Amino acid sequence: MSRARIAVFASGGGTNLQALIDAEQAGALPDGTIALVIADKPGIGAIERAERAGIPAVVIPRKEEGFEEKVLAALRENDIDMGILAGFLGILSADFLRRFDAPVLNIHPSLIPSFCGKGFYGLKVHKAALDYGVKVTGATVHYVNEIPDGGKIILQKAVEVEPDDSPATLQRRVMEQAEWVILPQAAQMVAAELNRKKGGPAQENA
Repeated sequence: MSRARIAVFASGGGTNLQALIDAEQAGALPDGTIALVIADKPGIGAIERAERAGIPAVVIPRKEEGFEEKVLAALRENDIDMGILAGFLGILSADFLRRFDAPVLNIHPSLIPSFCGKGFYGLKVHKAALDYGVKVTGATVHYVNEIPDGGKIILQKAVEVEPDDSPATLQRRVMEQAEWVILPQAAQMVAAELNRKKGGPAQENA
């Protein structure tokens, strides 16, 4: 049966994209396939990772007029069934989400509702966790809605904070122990559900 076609949105090096690519190549994403990468700036690592994996990539700068219209056109042209924000720094509007009318997932590097929302991204999240003095942090995959980091949680995974952590060392551990683990898992869960809704069992039950 057909597999859910996934578009991955990226703004940087593409490490979470690579986790998804690795999962698909290892057979851990049987109900989905990464069919498109949307980059919001040229020359970023995510584009190189897509090219190495043979995945089409398009560059649509966020500052360009009509950004969301161009993204919607690319999604429709490629028959995309779901989106994944993987290190994507843009905020999609409620109008965009309504018009796309398909699941969009996001990975956030904390245990929501801690250290999330507007302004919390990248190293800022990990610095805030260290400044607060938490002993446990982690990552969250959630559905995207009109509220930054406000959609329904799909998966979370905790990571211990070490006494000598810096924002950079904590960021790396959260990526390795949580983000790269739960993002492919969540992608497979949502892809399997999409395939069930299309009619017929998911790949793993076929």
